[in-house]
Amino acid sequence: MKSVINIFKFFLPFLLGVCILWWIYRGTDWREMLHGFLHELHWGWMSLSLVFGVVPLTFRALRWKLALRPLNEHPSARVCSDAIFLSYAASLAVPRIGEVTRCGTLKKYAGVSFSKSLGTVVAERVVDSALMIIIALIGFFSQLPQFLNFLHTTGTQPRELLARFTSTGYLVTLLCIVVAAAFLGLLLWKVALFKKGREKVQGFFEGVASLRKVENAPLYILYSIGIWAAYYLHFYLAFFCFDFTSDIDPLAGLLIFCAGSFAVLVPTPNGAGPWHFAVKTMLVLYGVAEAPAILFAFLVHAVQTLLVVVMGAWGWLDLTMFQQKTSKKQIP
Repeated sequence: MKSVINIFKFFLPFLLGVCILWWIYRGTDWREMLHGFLHELHWGWMSLSLVFGVVPLTFRALRWKLALRPLNEHPSARVCSDAIFLSYAASLAVPRIGEVTRCGTLKKYAGVSFSKSLGTVVAERVVDSALMIIIALIGFFSQLPQFLNFLHTTGTQPRELLARFTSTGYLVTLLCIVVAAAFLGLLLWKVALFKKGREKVQGFFEGVASLRKVENAPLYILYSIGIWAAYYLHFYLAFFCFDFTSDIDPLAGLLIFCAGSFAVLVPTPNGAGPWHFAVKTMLVLYGVAEAPAILFAFLVHAVQTLLVVVMGAWGWLDLTMFQQKTSKKQIP
């Protein structure tokens, strides 16, 4: 049974991601894709977008350090940042392993209790989920008047609009929801097993309850808002990398950002497949032709994934240097 679960856990995400990517890009002219990468992508805007790819992870490190302080754990901001960089890169290989990686890294290089740090990560997820729901509601209701006005002005019926979403598209959406639910059930099952260790459980729930003891709650909230603001800018600034998406307004971009963020909940490497599908579909609904929408989704995701790899490599190198420096200090 355990071997079956491991196969499900490690291979299904890759298989799902590959299948969705194949379906989206099955008719793509890759020479045109390469031409778009070399000649249509405005690297100035992409460089600015990538800056905001680093900012939220730095804010995460500072927020994490703040949450650990009431637990009498005091890792450096440097180690926290490197642990988070490394965790995002690890998730490219094994989806959803990032939380374990970052807590394990913090234990190895800063001696922080694994169960306590894992509890603070769970608390973070609760805060992030609440903010994501708020952002999604803002995005949806801000675009509702424009969407209804579009239907009225063009005479388009909702049924005609939905007809652009093919039967295969509905099938992919349903499959993504089922897989996300299955992995959520697997996570809850693991938490139930985790509760069997009394000492670990105590540390775990101390971490979860750390939010009540945060010394500077306004700063924690500010970091949390800053994380999602930076994520949004990381995504929205990418629209200016291409002429065919540069006229998408900020609120429309917010709704597309939310669609992509929810798609990432499906456990594939860095959201590959579901993210492409969600963003491409939303761009098409906003009037972008399908071919350019596919180009945008592929190139932006590829560059942003490369950034995650680079940050992960930097985190690993910096932790190695940190360990060597610490070892030299300990030598009499």
